[in-house]
Amino acid sequence: MRRLALPAIALGFSAAAIIARLVRSSLLEVLQEDYIRTAKAKGVRYPIVVVRHALRNSLITVVTVVGLQFGGLLSGAVIIESVFARQGIGRLLVGALQARDFPLAQGCVLFVALVYVFVNLVVDLLYAFIDPRIRYE
Repeated sequence: MRRLALPAIALGFSAAAIIARLVRSSLLEVLQEDYIRTAKAKGVRYPIVVVRHALRNSLITVVTVVGLQFGGLLSGAVIIESVFARQGIGRLLVGALQARDFPLAQGCVLFVALVYVFVNLVVDLLYAFIDPRIRYE
C-alpha cells in the first residue's frame, strides 16, 4: 500500500481539485434555494440540512463531472505507470507501442474505451437514484 500512495496522489490531485471546486460552487448555489431556507426555519440542524437536502440536490452535477473525469484518470494512468514503474494497462500500452505491436495496442485502447463507456453508463443510471424525479422508461 505504501507503494501506491504517491502514484495515487499524483494521479488524483488534479481531479480532486476540480471536483472540490464544483462541489463548493454547487452547494453555494443550492444553499440559496427556498426549500433550504424552509428547512432551517423548521429547526432542522445545519449539518443535516447540508447533507440531506443541499448535497443530495447538488450531486447530479458532481456525479456527471466525476464520470467525465474518469477518462482523464485513465489517460493519466499511462503516464503515472510509466513514471512510477508500475505494472498496468497504461504501461502495457506504452510497451506495445514501442514494440510496434499494434493489435495489442488496439486491444488496450479498446479496453480503456469500453471501461469509460461503462462508467458513463453507471453515471447515467445513478441519476435515478440520486434524484427520484428522474425516471427511465
